[in-house]
Amino acid sequence: MVLEKPYTVFLVDDVPVVREALRWLIEDEADLRVIGEAGDGLEAVHRAAELRPEVVILDVELPGLDGYEVARRLKGLLPPPIIVFLTVHSDAPARQRAFEAGADGFAEKGRGWLTLIDQIHLALTSRAE
Repeated sequence: MVLEKPYTVFLVDDVPVVREALRWLIEDEADLRVIGEAGDGLEAVHRAAELRPEVVILDVELPGLDGYEVARRLKGLLPPPIIVFLTVHSDAPARQRAFEAGADGFAEKGRGWLTLIDQIHLALTSRAE
């Protein structure tokens, strides 16, 4: 079977080592390719508008703009990217705010990286249907 081109992914987290770990994890997936990253909310909005990724992995706590506002702005792009929040905030209000802001998936930091990959694939499958 021939693999179609990989989905493009943009990483947004204010901690460089987290972005590095995410890049390593995602690039281990044959169907995903990291095309850029940002360390703050304003940079994320500008770079994502420029690069037009298909998937954005987004932290909540960011300098500049928080992840919720970044998600709302990115959902205004055409076509809008799939947004998967990756955060330490796992309580119900944080999840609700994420989905109200336009999240397509939600994964908790520290719960295992495979949960994030599962959330990405689930969101991609849902979008394709």
